[in-house]
Amino acid sequence: MKIYDCTLFYDEDMILEIRLNMLNKYVDKFVISESKYTHSGEKKKLNFDINKFPEFKKKIIYVPIEDESDGLIYEKKDNGFSEKPVNRRVNSVKRIAYQRNKLMEGLPEANDNDFIFYSDNDEIPNFANFDFEANKNKIVMFKQKLFYYKFNLFCDLVDWYGTKGCKKKNLISFEWLRQIKPKKYPPFRLDTIFSKVKYTNVKIVNDGGWHFTRILTPENIHSKELNAEHHDEYRLSKKDASKIADLVRRKVINYDFEAKTTDNKFTKEFKLKTLSIDHMPTFLKENIHKYSKWFDFEK
Repeated sequence: MKIYDCTLFYDEDMILEIRLNMLNKYVDKFVISESKYTHSGEKKKLNFDINKFPEFKKKIIYVPIEDESDGLIYEKKDNGFSEKPVNRRVNSVKRIAYQRNKLMEGLPEANDNDFIFYSDNDEIPNFANFDFEANKNKIVMFKQKLFYYKFNLFCDLVDWYGTKGCKKKNLISFEWLRQIKPKKYPPFRLDTIFSKVKYTNVKIVNDGGWHFTRILTPENIHSKELNAEHHDEYRLSKKDASKIADLVRRKVINYDFEAKTTDNKFTKEFKLKTLSIDHMPTFLKENIHKYSKWFDFEK
């Protein structure tokens, strides 16, 4: 039995470096997919450079993507085609699903009983809390802590289920794996029989890792948000780098996870909590000086 850790890449070298180091002792192969198109449809260069990670070269399988997803929705104009605002989210979802599913090209040598895990680059599972050999469940999910801006600025609004996995023989697609509901449904639920997102045979790993989101400068957060899956929401928020810098300074986010409509997503502020280094993974504890810029040491 081998362990495959599969993820997407944009340009986050530092987070990828941390991911590789944290998971190396458990993982046999790292599969990394990168597209020449952002999720908002902008053309980009391929940023991944395997020479930046020499100690992991033999484990990394890199899957570059040259083309766009099929089925994108455009509006025809006299000077060509463009996206209507109403189609921006639809197209970005199709692009990210296409990039995720391309990870299948990195699994030609995987056997039926090998474990395949998917998570975004900044969602790092705590494999120390999962018994690979003893597991009898079809699907495994990791309940993770959510951090913003700094490695130890904790957001306690939601539990984050970033990493999900299964045996290769059960893997329908990576987008299917990503969309599975983060819940173990009781066996008497009839709606699970034909559902592709609701399952009863699920293992949820508590203390299952860390989602280190937006560990970037305000300028880089702004640039990334303009090209990310939720770029349509971000544009409506009217944020820019200076507004993000103010949020970071005050240690708050203004994204409401419970809001029902896009218009209300950015109407509330939530204070982040500074956690001690004791709550960090071992690799960050041992390398705190290297990444000191990305910790909040103020009380």
